[in-house]
Amino acid sequence: MPKQRSHQVMKGPRGGIELLLTKKVEGLGNPGDVVEVKPGYARNYLVPHGLATKASPHNLRQIELQKKKALDQIQQRREELEKLARDLAKHSVSIEANANPEGHLYGSVGPEEVAQILQKDNYKVEPSMIKLEGPLKELGLYAVKLQLADDLTAEVKVWVVPAAGSSANKPNP
Repeated sequence: MPKQRSHQVMKGPRGGIELLLTKKVEGLGNPGDVVEVKPGYARNYLVPHGLATKASPHNLRQIELQKKKALDQIQQRREELEKLARDLAKHSVSIEANANPEGHLYGSVGPEEVAQILQKDNYKVEPSMIKLEGPLKELGLYAVKLQLADDLTAEVKVWVVPAAGSSANKPNP
């Protein structure tokens, strides 16, 4: 039985070449997928552009290690976000704003102001995570939702209180 040389590519069941994708290729697959393509497509496009490599046992092991490392990072990030959600649920912040005696703000409080206050309290929150139905325009207590991940939300209590020099003495009930 002849010995297979290492530079030879694996033939697929349909006569094409089996390659291991190293990057996402639209209409073909994701990194780590073993795909069967025509020899010309492999030789002229996928391999020269670094989108695929031969599906050797070594390369398959490398991809598996990279996938495991990526999954571990995703899991660690998820745990951090869940801890952030639990911490935010116990936290409340106060934002001072100028208001009239009826409790209407002269301006408004938006996601940027809420994010700045949370960042000062050492929470890693971006304004894009804060989901307000509209700007806060009155004094009072608000439950502000934060979208931490696609399927993970949190809520933080935000007190909008009159600024020290404001003409409003107290919020309307």
